Amino acid sequence: MGAKPRVGVFKFSSCDGCQLSILDAEQELLPLLEKVELRDFLEASSQSSGPPYDLALVEGSVSTQEEVDRIVRLRKDSKILVAIGACATSGGLQALRNWSKLGLFESAVYPKPEVARGLEKALPISDYVAVDFELRGCPVSKAQLFQFFSTVLRGTVPKFQRNAVCFECKRAGNACLVVAGGTPCLGPVTSSGCGAICPSYGRGCYGCFGPSDDVNLDSYAAWLEAHGVEHPIIEGLVRGANSRSTEFRRWLEKNG
Repeated sequence: MGAKPRVGVFKFSSCDGCQLSILDAEQELLPLLEKVELRDFLEASSQSSGPPYDLALVEGSVSTQEEVDRIVRLRKDSKILVAIGACATSGGLQALRNWSKLGLFESAVYPKPEVARGLEKALPISDYVAVDFELRGCPVSKAQLFQFFSTVLRGTVPKFQRNAVCFECKRAGNACLVVAGGTPCLGPVTSSGCGAICPSYGRGCYGCFGPSDDVNLDSYAAWLEAHGVEHPIIEGLVRGANSRSTEFRRWLEKNG
């Protein structure tokens, strides 16, 4: 990728949480900045050097026509395009509007709904352009992010395990919330990456890292219902930050 890869970090429709995760990685970030040329990162600095980029990290979903035009230009300007976080990879919480009519939300939020310029659907980056890598999470995992940088800067292809969160619970010594306490939890069908944060504090997994590689949501949802969890509760869990991910969306289309 060269002696000093040119890097840009960009925001689309999002809360900025994934960019803040990068900035929060203070000890890891400073050595990284010595190895790359940071050309654009408005969350960190108002200075902008512009394209081209060897590596572009994109946070957020595509929710307006302006963002459609931006992501197409950014794809042309970037050798490697990386979607980071649930919004960029699955539409995020903005994609909840995809299950209803945008006009209903605009009327409820804006005193003059006609000034809103949103597209009917908020979609992940890959719905518009080719994405080279995806880093999931809400927000993105700092550990996975810098593992990605480490491998890419060495010229190798990063690979991430998509085992279920249950594996992380076992490593953390957590008792299964579903079996032991009857707590609704998406851990068995959600990809690892968060370190089982919610189950470690007694809360069921919300599916922030999207579906695991071996997800069987039909079977798991049926098991939950057979054990007393009402369908609307299961639907509410699945209809979260990753509701546009393929496996979760298919289940919602059939059962939502």
